[in-house]
Amino acid sequence: MISGILIALMLVLFPALFAWAWSTRRREAFDEAAALALEHAAAPLHAENRR
Repeated sequence: MISGILIALMLVLFPALFAWAWSTRRREAFDEAAALALEHAAAPLHAENRR
């Protein structure tokens, strides 16, 4: 019984998560996150920025 409810919940949540991730409102945030890897990585680390 519990496994059936869990599967039904997942069947509803997966498309909802997919729609949220691909919505046009999220595009700018995901584009910014994707560009983080391409930013200048050779910038020197200062002592106050190290943790």
